[in-house]
Amino acid sequence: MFDYTVVTNKSVDEAITTLEEKLKEEKFGILWMFDIKEKLQDKGLEFNKEFKVLEVCNPFEAQRVLSENELAGYFLPCKIVVFSDTNQTKIGMPKPTALISMLNDEKLKELAKDIEERLIQCIDKSK
Repeated sequence: MFDYTVVTNKSVDEAITTLEEKLKEEKFGILWMFDIKEKLQDKGLEFNKEFKVLEVCNPFEAQRVLSENELAGYFLPCKIVVFSDTNQTKIGMPKPTALISMLNDEKLKELAKDIEERLIQCIDKSK
């Protein structure tokens, strides 16, 4: 599957707060948070679901990946989304292994697998 997604009983904001703590434990930081609901409403469009995209990065891992293959930079930083869906909050991400597989680079696949496992642990601990 392209994504990894879990359901939590937390609100979107609570899930993001917990996620941020768990990401820090793995040396990932949130570089930027894009609030899609807010942006669409600012443009006069109707969108009533909470939907936030977090761009996350571990500088050490980014350097390792880019040193192996600069084209991997097209997939950086990693994205994690937190959104409301039918009275539930979901936390998910595109799997780094799914994205990196497009480059056909075995060493990058191993790096992506490690990063993916760590991000999945962060998501699971944030439920």
